[in-house]
Amino acid sequence: MNAPVNSAMQPSLPSSAYTDPAHFALERAQIFTAEWMVACRAEEIPRPGDWRVFDIAGDDVLVIRGKDGTLRAFFNVCRHRGARLCAAVDEPAKPGRAALPQSVLANGFVRCPYHAWLYDTEGRLIGAPFLAEGADFRRADFSLYPVSCAEWGGFVFLHTTPEHAGSLPDQLGPIPARLANYRLADLRIGHRTHYTVDANWKILCENYNECYHCGPVHPELCALVPAFRTAGGSGLEWERGIPHREGAYTFTWSGTTARAPFPDLNEDERTRHKGELVYPNLFLSLACDHVAAYILRPRGPAHTDVECLFLFAADEIARPGFDHADTTSFWDVVNQQDWAICERVQCGMNARPHRQGFYAPMEDANLDMRRYLRERLSMSRSQAN
Repeated sequence: MNAPVNSAMQPSLPSSAYTDPAHFALERAQIFTAEWMVACRAEEIPRPGDWRVFDIAGDDVLVIRGKDGTLRAFFNVCRHRGARLCAAVDEPAKPGRAALPQSVLANGFVRCPYHAWLYDTEGRLIGAPFLAEGADFRRADFSLYPVSCAEWGGFVFLHTTPEHAGSLPDQLGPIPARLANYRLADLRIGHRTHYTVDANWKILCENYNECYHCGPVHPELCALVPAFRTAGGSGLEWERGIPHREGAYTFTWSGTTARAPFPDLNEDERTRHKGELVYPNLFLSLACDHVAAYILRPRGPAHTDVECLFLFAADEIARPGFDHADTTSFWDVVNQQDWAICERVQCGMNARPHRQGFYAPMEDANLDMRRYLRERLSMSRSQAN
């Protein structure tokens, strides 16, 4: 988010990159299944035997915490006949269908609901009814298909092509060092909000990556952070953080809060706002007392689910009378404004004469999206421009 300002207009990605199902399929093959994707927070699977199911850009993944405390992930499919092992906890049953027994047992073992093949939390097949171990059947040959699982900052990352997975630290690059003082792994979820946005995931990323739109779209936000509308949001020092108006230091209606600042922050971090786009599917907006974390779940060329997690210090959440509303209600207004304008952009991309747009000089951070796709997709340079 600190690309140098270029004085010239630059061509954006072609409109087809945001609307074409074939392009979305290319992204799924060369980005979503080829990079680490954020799934959740580790605190959401806290105890041995706890588990969750995730749709990672079309791949159904089971994440379970083992008896040793380690999180492991597998494709959510039995090796016998391909039955789906687990339905998500909050997944509604189809009307009239019989209720199937839960597949993850109290002892943490995973039992297929079809023929009761039994797996341990390391994915090993440990039992198959009426099948004896022998030359024609070896349980070791039928372990669950693995998915790579790693953690950073309290976030759980999954890689659905483990044989080609690079290291998570390599993908994250300098971001952990920039955010070290926030001690993200120690924070806890104080509130969550779900959104369904009828726009391509890249439109959300590009919107997050610039503040040229802030003046027209976010009057409440600009009243709190006047720098967001100054000169169209150009020249912002994201690594140092963006200053609030005088007397304000966090993203709430008043710009203040009763919550204490995180203890390890430097002076800038106590009074300025920071933002990070962790490609491909995590936004982090960091204040001195809370972090808004956005997990993007691309569902198609024109649809993205967003889970917004509000993270606070654990002792603040435990404090009697803890109330997140001063910040979460403010963020909801800002979020709804963003989703509305992103959906308007998605609609406009379908206009027949509109082949591509342009990045204004103060949007040069969005050239990073162009570079990101060019480096990962089998696109010609002209297609990526």
